[in-house]
Amino acid sequence: MKTIRLLIAFLALAIPAVVFGQIGIRVAIGPPALPVVEQPICPGDGYIWTPGYWAYDDSISDYYWVDGAWILAPEEGLLWTPGYWGWGEGGFFFNDGYWGPTVGFYGGINYGFGYWGDGYGGGRWNGGHFFYNRSVNNVDITINRNVYNENIEHGSSDNRVSFNGGKGGIEARPNSQQESSARERHIPAVAAQTSHAQAARANPASRSSMNHGQPSTASKALPIGSNDHQAAAPQQTTAPRAVVHPNDLAPIARPTPVNSGNAKADQKYEAKQDKLIATQNQERQQLQQKQDAEHQRTTNANAPKLEQKHQQQTQQLTQRHAAQQQSLQSRQPQPRSSGGGRR
Repeated sequence: MKTIRLLIAFLALAIPAVVFGQIGIRVAIGPPALPVVEQPICPGDGYIWTPGYWAYDDSISDYYWVDGAWILAPEEGLLWTPGYWGWGEGGFFFNDGYWGPTVGFYGGINYGFGYWGDGYGGGRWNGGHFFYNRSVNNVDITINRNVYNENIEHGSSDNRVSFNGGKGGIEARPNSQQESSARERHIPAVAAQTSHAQAARANPASRSSMNHGQPSTASKALPIGSNDHQAAAPQQTTAPRAVVHPNDLAPIARPTPVNSGNAKADQKYEAKQDKLIATQNQERQQLQQKQDAEHQRTTNANAPKLEQKHQQQTQQLTQRHAAQQQSLQSRQPQPRSSGGGRR
């Protein structure tokens, strides 16, 4: 037996970041040390660096590495507080990351790139734009001109401990400011982040038992845009084009038809799928028409800010549509029991 696990079941909150968190799971052995990563170039204005982390797959009793990624902030002014593993009640459990107006407590973990264990020094919002600290971020000024340079005082940069508390863990506790931050309005991980985590979970090379704590992809973390639902090949060196308008989105994919054995229920479900896809296509068209009209009225000076607004609108629409599909799929007809009196 490779690891000794202790599982404690909790009533899980209904949040869209199911695979992102490890709600209800406590693991007896802490995650491996954080690997040394290389940050890709920031793909554009409004993208926030979200650090890589070790997640846990209970079905195989193993940790797996989720690369860091550039993620478009779901709203102007929001920052990312990374998740972290902490010790309590006889095991390690994962505290989910979240978006909020300030960066809260993330276990004192040194994730680098401005996340040195206390607060965030990688950038700040100003006048509707995110300004990047070039001393800790990989920013191309031909792509992003909103930059500044500020050296950050922090602890040892070679501290790769990936958990808080327990034997060998970081001994950090939230201060009063971080406790206040925990009470602010939060937004969970967005769709791009959960899709990114799902892809890592499905990749055997990301598992700790396979890479021995040194995932090969850690040397080139990949940027993830508002609709980049699949990780690109590790050799990619240029950032994918960010989705700004509904016309940039891929066609809505129809889920695989169900075959529960109840033809009437299956037909009713397929009709609901058709109706939802038609409605979502119509909403895409309406938003595109609205954005086209705004482009015609804007000046060149206001164009960059308008593009950022359109990018956020399109991302919000995509996230809402994904949640609608997930809700409908959770109600699809289930196969009839084969009998035998067992459920």
